[in-house]
Amino acid sequence: MAATGYLKRLTRKLVEDLDTADAEEIAEESRALGAQCASECARGDEVNIHGELRSVQTCSKAAHTGVKAEFFDGTDTVLLKWLGRNRIPGIEPGRKLTVRGRLAQHDGGKVIYNPYYELDGADE
Repeated sequence: MAATGYLKRLTRKLVEDLDTADAEEIAEESRALGAQCASECARGDEVNIHGELRSVQTCSKAAHTGVKAEFFDGTDTVLLKWLGRNRIPGIEPGRKLTVRGRLAQHDGGKVIYNPYYELDGADE
């Protein structure tokens, strides 16, 4: 039994280390490009942030809820919402991009509605 608990703790530690390394790499890349840190931005700010899409949720044409994406810049998560769209080519999990827009707050989290975006050409 003790070995099972040890393995769980070891696995959790390894995963946490990978997540930390990934966040540091994304944050460093963002700084190198001159982008702002999402963690330092507040509601109402016009922001220019660089990071990675962690998840993307699309909707059916009938639902009319738009495209939602979880964006992470290594320091904080921002929800991106494109209203009136059911799919956007290139907007997919794992994709790196630079986002510009006005930061809002919804349900206690940061959100940008209909952001301007530039896909990172290195992934193509």
